[in-house]
Amino acid sequence: MTTRRWRSLIALLFCATGAVAQAAPVAVTDDAGHLVTLAGPARRIVSLAPHVTELLFAAGAGARLVGVSDYSDFPAAAKAIGSVGGAAALDIERIVQLKPDLVVAWGSGNSASQLARLRGLGMAVFDSEPRTFAAIASSLERLATLAGSETIGHAAADNFRSRLQTLANTYQQRAPVRVFYQIWREPLMTLNGKSMVTAAIRLCGGSNIFAQLPQLAPVVGTEAVLEANPEVILTGGDDEALALAGWRRFASMLAVQRNNLFVINADWLARSGPRLLDGTELLCRQLDSARRKRPS
Repeated sequence: MTTRRWRSLIALLFCATGAVAQAAPVAVTDDAGHLVTLAGPARRIVSLAPHVTELLFAAGAGARLVGVSDYSDFPAAAKAIGSVGGAAALDIERIVQLKPDLVVAWGSGNSASQLARLRGLGMAVFDSEPRTFAAIASSLERLATLAGSETIGHAAADNFRSRLQTLANTYQQRAPVRVFYQIWREPLMTLNGKSMVTAAIRLCGGSNIFAQLPQLAPVVGTEAVLEANPEVILTGGDDEALALAGWRRFASMLAVQRNNLFVINADWLARSGPRLLDGTELLCRQLDSARRKRPS
């Protein structure tokens, strides 16, 4: 056999081996406990929530996104990807047309019946519902496994864990600060102890005054907030005057007395993605500011 034929045969064997490796099945367990198995790394992915879009980009899978939900506006590249509708009202026909080999859903935010329909059509659906810092880091790794971008995803997860540990070492043991987190004004709504916002508050050495309530996002009364007398009132939004001005009339409340009415970009705390640490770091600084205002 000539040298040229040997080289051709070796090249063919190499290509065949590479093809087999690329097509090797991948499997992970999603946040709902379902085993998600693909014949090979996903090449066409649809995201059904903004936090999912952020996780996928951070995990190195952004170039494989062919559809995203409304309000998927970070990173900037996400804005150029076509929408498949709002989280609670998806365009199923559009999703089908995109022919995804992986759909990453938001279990508590997407319509259960629509997700069941996607699964009924044979689509692989990963349920993303990270409710702890550890789950966010794990999500980066698991999504990277499904997308074949493990090197990027694992590096992102390691960086996330490192930043998290630094914040915990710096703030977690500091004097407690009682916090009311307002997510809506009318009706007045907050979050309970199972939320990622509460996890962030706890990491910063704070305590959520309504952590014990059973509902994830309960409606509370103004009187209940006044009775709890939080040292800090926090909200997510861009307009502090609009969001928090109503509390200033309660001059006897500690948060008002000490001017501890704080705003953090809602996307940094409400989305369970990598930017949650940006919001947590700012929150920690705000709680430290409240501590410094205490009488000596």
